[in-house]
Amino acid sequence: MSKKLTKNRKIILGKIDKNNKYSLEEAFTLIKKISFSKFDESIDISIRLGLDSRLSNQIVRGTVLLPHGIGKNVCVLALVTKDKELESKEAGADYVGLEYIEKIKSGWIDDIDVIVAIPSVMNQLGTLGKILGPRGLMPNPKLNTVSTNPGKSIKEIKSGKIIFKADRYGIIHSSIGRVSFSTKYLLNNFKIFINEVIRNKPSSSKVFYIKKIYLSTTMSPSILLDSKSFLKK
Repeated sequence: MSKKLTKNRKIILGKIDKNNKYSLEEAFTLIKKISFSKFDESIDISIRLGLDSRLSNQIVRGTVLLPHGIGKNVCVLALVTKDKELESKEAGADYVGLEYIEKIKSGWIDDIDVIVAIPSVMNQLGTLGKILGPRGLMPNPKLNTVSTNPGKSIKEIKSGKIIFKADRYGIIHSSIGRVSFSTKYLLNNFKIFINEVIRNKPSSSKVFYIKKIYLSTTMSPSILLDSKSFLKK
């Protein structure tokens, strides 16, 4: 098994020119060629921003509804009161109820991707900041994960709405689809995602905002994009 992986790795590395910057079409074509996994790999984007995300006025975060989703069932926990439980369940929440607050305190987090809460519950989540914060799971009104209409928020998330945020190094990491997606779908998702990242540019950012963009699959090395071909200065 290890020899097969080594052989595939050599093939992958042989197809990627580290000194080359690829157009979008070239990158997506190449990514499909270097996917040897038996599972449908995620196609991920990494965007290096020209800002200091440690500064409060240079934080980049937002949400975007990708037209073709990301090919994954997003696991949603709804922290809502009894009167909102049925609405949340019907909207597609995987876990529903305030009893999960105590479970989280006890170490349960399972495979939760997003937590949606109603405003009246937020005062109960203060003690969970150290647990949820580092994982990017703390509900936030700016991301529409704190809402008086949790059913609507959950439906949007389940239909392809994703949350993005620059890490402490000023890099945004996100999935934008699967290897099985058509190039057309991947291009649509990519362009919608990039446009939303640009829309969230902090006014305090005076340098070149997007420095580099890379694409990769779950198992592959990254591919550097020729961002000048589709980004305005």
